[in-house]
Amino acid sequence: QLEVVEGGGGLVQTGGSLRLACTASRGTLNTYSVAWFRQASGKDREFVAASRWNGGGSYYEDAVKGRFFISRDKDNNAVYLQMDALKLEDTAVYCCAAGRPILSAIHTGRGYTYWGQGTQVTVSS
Repeated sequence: QLEVVEGGGGLVQTGGSLRLACTASRGTLNTYSVAWFRQASGKDREFVAASRWNGGGSYYEDAVKGRFFISRDKDNNAVYLQMDALKLEDTAVYCCAAGRPILSAIHTGRGYTYWGQGTQVTVSS
């Protein structure tokens, strides 16, 4: 049973950067698609970015395109989310998920078997 853990959240000012890390124990992330979702207080969970397994490409929610970048570190069994030019509206709990969703569902949350507990990202003015 894969266990997924997020790290790297924190408090940052608008325009700043953070790098979130998704790591796993009891297995490898390399054979799964890995995605980041976020949920702001009082709002629904939303898709942020995904890295499809087996070289299937990366996908981003429109609001983060050009600011956020997802990458894999296969040697360290990790997936990172580099977040630049952060905005107030990026404040949320960010969760990492691993699974094998079909391409059309990669942004929906369906098909992801393993979820982390989340890490808080707070952007202040």
